[in-house]
Amino acid sequence: MCTHTPKCPSADSPDREAAAVVAGHPEQGWSLLCNAVVLFEDTGELLPDGQVVAPHRPLAVAA
Repeated sequence: MCTHTPKCPSADSPDREAAAVVAGHPEQGWSLLCNAVVLFEDTGELLPDGQVVAPHRPLAVAA
């Protein structure tokens, strides 16, 4: 349960990545967010129900 003010977005919210980091491991490339989402540095996610969200970085635009 989130104790932050304002409350962190839930894991099923479109803005779930805005939740506060409760355990950061940049040396391993991941962070645990307050809403139990594991966020990877490649922008992939592991949701609390085990669902995987593929990395979703914006594509590079050719100049």
